Amino acid sequence: MKKIGREIKKDEQYLRREDFYKNLIRKLNAIKVKIEEGGGEKAIEKQHAKGKLTARERIELLIDKGTDFIELNSFAAYGMYKEYGGAPSAGTVFGIGKINGRDFIIVANDATVKAGAWFPITAKKNLRAQEIAMENKLPVIYLVDSAGVFLPMQEDIFPDKEHFGRIFRNNARMSAEGIPQIAAIMGPCVAGGAYLPIMSDEALIVKGTGSVFLAGSHLVKAAIGEVIDNEDLGGAVVQSNISGVTDYIAENDEQCLQEIRGLTDKLGNFPKAGFDRCEPHPPKFDSKEIYGILPEDTIQQYDTYELLARIVDDSELNEYKAGYGKTVITAYARIDGWAVGIVANQRNIVRTEKGEMQIGGVLYSDSADKAARFIMNCNQKKIPLVFFQDVTGFMVGSKAEHGGIIKDGAKMVNAVANSVVPKITVIVGNSFGAGNYAMCGKAYDPRFIYAYPNAKISVMGGNQASNVLLDIKLKQIQKEGKEFSEEEKKELLQKIQSSYEEKSSALYAAAHLWVDEIIDPAETRKYISKSIEFTNNNPHIPQFKTGVIQT
Repeated sequence: MKKIGREIKKDEQYLRREDFYKNLIRKLNAIKVKIEEGGGEKAIEKQHAKGKLTARERIELLIDKGTDFIELNSFAAYGMYKEYGGAPSAGTVFGIGKINGRDFIIVANDATVKAGAWFPITAKKNLRAQEIAMENKLPVIYLVDSAGVFLPMQEDIFPDKEHFGRIFRNNARMSAEGIPQIAAIMGPCVAGGAYLPIMSDEALIVKGTGSVFLAGSHLVKAAIGEVIDNEDLGGAVVQSNISGVTDYIAENDEQCLQEIRGLTDKLGNFPKAGFDRCEPHPPKFDSKEIYGILPEDTIQQYDTYELLARIVDDSELNEYKAGYGKTVITAYARIDGWAVGIVANQRNIVRTEKGEMQIGGVLYSDSADKAARFIMNCNQKKIPLVFFQDVTGFMVGSKAEHGGIIKDGAKMVNAVANSVVPKITVIVGNSFGAGNYAMCGKAYDPRFIYAYPNAKISVMGGNQASNVLLDIKLKQIQKEGKEFSEEEKKELLQKIQSSYEEKSSALYAAAHLWVDEIIDPAETRKYISKSIEFTNNNPHIPQFKTGVIQT
């Protein structure tokens, strides 16, 4: 075992970095508080006046007292749909919580946001919830309270493969795979949305507030001339005692949630994957020191071993090929007792045995080759993989090309793509270009993917991209016979840089669901530990195969 980390000197640089990171976290927490208000105070009062709890109040009553609800995609739709007044958290709250000591995916419509209507990103968020349920064999609770598809954007929600209808397809597939699903109709449930609770294994409905039908009373009148109110059309008594569509009636939200707890208490035991876990030991260094280790500017260098020393148990690693391919750290370790394989970009400038300097955060042929083989070893040993991304891409230039960088990069990408053990990704700083792919970005099926508040995700760094975009723009202008002054060029560059930086930020990524959540670096251990606990619920690990790899 290799002990890592050292006592950090709390000098001016450390304190400046610490303040920067704490301010970032404070700003994010303030945004989150606003998001959790949903449609606002008046909308919440309106919900309460109907005798209904809000989505988050329902979840709080449903989960075991004193336990955490691991909310995911909480920043979904942030800054989006401004022309419609926004859609905080995409009008849906989703995460993983314990009910009777067992982990459940919980998805709750937030009826304070446009009556719980579905925006395009709402569908994507719900599909992500189902994807996590299927990958990790986690049972699901749906708390339904929705007016259905947001009609002004129906063409972006309804017809395509990854749109609204895919959710009902997943209901059927999950049931066939033996993943329990329970739905509670706690408000309106209209049109195609009616299939979600009824395609679940069991459905509850709340008297007086819950209703489910393919067409509401207004549409029924327009379509066939029948005059009827919603309660007589598809209320709790009708759908439970006459049609037999729903299985249980509850008098109110509270009773409904208690009924769900009673039903889930009877679930049998399911096999586990059996990932190795022993008694956890905290790191030797305070995890909050991560704030002072990470630089304000993500291009600046730092020592990744110091980051890991504040995350892994006892601040120790079994490092694989420690002296080879030094811009990637590959090591076995434990995080909160769980055995893990770590693949982390080393952000310090390093020197090879030949005395050559390699830039930190860049993937070279030797580091890609090392990482690929380590990933294969973890699959052979049934050890979950944790990727710590802070990568600016693969090395470029004639020396790298002549050395086969594309071949070695492809080898690493192949290993990541075909890996069958759970992969968990933490984007620490930069996540640029093909480095995002090789270090298990969203396209490579991490079971969970998190980002630190200062993370950047883009095809290339902001400075390089902005100058390329400026050059393209200037050439277009020159073709039109126009010229820009130096001052105008500076203004245009600043505008391009601002736009590019915003769209590569962690907040933008979280809004578009490129990451599952932005996390406090001091809570990295908790999120990784919980993630492995969730993945342990799926006992099936396929045989590892890599296909054709150039050597």
